[in-house]
Amino acid sequence: MNIPATLKYTKDHEWVSIEGNIATVGVTDFAQSELGDIVFVEIETEGEVMGKEEVFGTIEAVKTVSDLFMPLSGEIVEFNAGLESNPEAVNKDPYGDGWMIKIAMSNPSEVDSLLDATGYKALVG
Repeated sequence: MNIPATLKYTKDHEWVSIEGNIATVGVTDFAQSELGDIVFVEIETEGEVMGKEEVFGTIEAVKTVSDLFMPLSGEIVEFNAGLESNPEAVNKDPYGDGWMIKIAMSNPSEVDSLLDATGYKALVG
């Protein structure tokens, strides 16, 4: 299982990459393997300001639909439109082409509440 040390993680199995005031978010390798084949990613919250832990979209796999939770407060400034025609990118490259949203953080100190790679490894066993 791939858990890059350079990323932050949530207990909801999302990863976060921070660059300046922008956080890029996706689901972890563990999450995509548990979900199975991803068939649809629905995110209709682009342009909205949302709080930490609010639902920003859903991810649909062959066997289930799961909510996606905001790891940090802020405005969703970009959605990975490539997932509309290629949702399986989440399975093939969860930390690259399978990213989901970019957030302009409104409270960067919230990053401190995220797990590091060691903490996430402990969570998933």
